[in-house]
Amino acid sequence: MAEEKKQTQETKSVKAAKKVPGVATQNFLKIAEIKDDLVVLKNGGIRAVLKASSINFNLKSEDEQNAIIFSYQNFLNTLDFPLQILVRSRKLDVDEYLENLKKKGEKQTNQLLQRQTFEYIEYIKSLIEYADIMTKEFYVVVPYDPYRAQKVNLIQKFFKNLSPKDTVADVKRRSGEFEQLTKGLNQRLNTVITGLENCGLKVNQLPTKELIELFYNVYNPLTSRTHKAKETDDLDLKSKEDIV
Repeated sequence: MAEEKKQTQETKSVKAAKKVPGVATQNFLKIAEIKDDLVVLKNGGIRAVLKASSINFNLKSEDEQNAIIFSYQNFLNTLDFPLQILVRSRKLDVDEYLENLKKKGEKQTNQLLQRQTFEYIEYIKSLIEYADIMTKEFYVVVPYDPYRAQKVNLIQKFFKNLSPKDTVADVKRRSGEFEQLTKGLNQRLNTVITGLENCGLKVNQLPTKELIELFYNVYNPLTSRTHKAKETDDLDLKSKEDIV
């Protein structure tokens, strides 16, 4: 409930920002930047996002089920830091698959096969649209915060929310802390990845490009269906440290 209330307040802040001319929505997000496969928050904390596979628990034998439960219990007992586990449900995205089919259909010399390919593409589009097929993705967020962020009280958080825009001092402080915090986060990542793999799951850390796409899709659920995030390789990305 606390997490839902927190997300609701953040959503209201974003909506309020859209109504005020000259105020960027990004000012009201807690994310400062995404670099080196990590999410950097405005308070200096960093987050790594792991994408985990799924297993069909019901198809396992009783012994296999008990082994999975026992492995998961051991994993939880090894943790001495908080984790965030997210299950994201979204409409099945087959745009890339259909685009590849379209290219193959255009190159097809046999008119019958070409027509069948295009008919199949239209069938898949209709099926996804009317059947409302959903897919689930599983994420584990591993946090690491500087000590100064851990001891902030409610009053300080309140005044920080009143002026969420970054200052030059904030950017420089985050830059100086980043390398040291990354070392601590990597230790936590090794613990989490090893524990989940012992449960029979495949775990991969999201790189910078996929992190950008993930947050773009999360904060733009309707727009992202028709307008994909730009290829990060084509962007001229500069860190705030370079600008300062």
